[in-house]
Amino acid sequence: MPNTDETQAAEPYAPTVLAQPAATAGTVVRGRLQEPTNALEEQSGRDELEAMRRQVVALQRISSLGVLAGGVFHELNNTLTPIINYAKLGLRNPDPAYRERALTRILDAGQRAAAITGGMLGLSRPGRDPNHRVPVDLHRLVQEVVLLINKDLARNRVRLEVQLMGRPFARVNPAQIQQVLINLLINARQAMPEGGVVNLRLTADATGHLAELSVIDHGIGIAPGNLRRIFEPFFSTKTGPDASGLGGTGLGLSVCRDIAEAHHGRLRAESRLGQGSTFTLLLPTCPAPAEAAARPGAA
Repeated sequence: MPNTDETQAAEPYAPTVLAQPAATAGTVVRGRLQEPTNALEEQSGRDELEAMRRQVVALQRISSLGVLAGGVFHELNNTLTPIINYAKLGLRNPDPAYRERALTRILDAGQRAAAITGGMLGLSRPGRDPNHRVPVDLHRLVQEVVLLINKDLARNRVRLEVQLMGRPFARVNPAQIQQVLINLLINARQAMPEGGVVNLRLTADATGHLAELSVIDHGIGIAPGNLRRIFEPFFSTKTGPDASGLGGTGLGLSVCRDIAEAHHGRLRAESRLGQGSTFTLLLPTCPAPAEAAARPGAA
């Protein structure tokens, strides 16, 4: 497609270091060998940057949770209503067959409520180690994201169409990948202020080595000049936060790109002004846990 911009790994920051005498590895001070301060300062700077990066990721996740909260509570209320009603009807009706049907409906609704709360808990508590990765069923992860985001989209007159082709697994931090998808879906909703259709697709590439998660909107699109800069920190095409208070900081897509690259993946953007945009998250696939355990020599 024209006007295509694919993210690449950011070049590492390389501080300028003044030349030092090559004869010594350190500096002698009062008979003791002192380590060069440059290396210590560089490590301290890297540690501070990493701490700030984690804080930005956490703040962006909290912002998304705030947007989702109202819709999730509404969805939970809708789920609790049939649980209460079928419980009352089952208590009043002595027919065993009717009671069994009522209990089945209660179980279905309870499982849906558990999936919704589980998704919110996972998003709010990504784990103590943000670098922890586990094999994740991306098919199921997408379904959990849909449960969390659907009400927010519907409230803004946006219909989500989901296509799940195949069942690829990837070794990821599930909360971070959910965070990327939710951010992309909210961006897509914001790109269509009059409402419309957003497509969410899961598939594998031709080699089967990459899973592709695409969010496609039919909104205002992005100008070619801006498309080249959308992943830069603090760059934003928005004039400010939307009615829900989200967006306008220029950090959302930058955080998404960092998460993708931390998972050895990529985030790709394509757009046509006035016709819409497609953002595709590509992640390396891995065997499903059962397949890995079945391999010869597997522990």
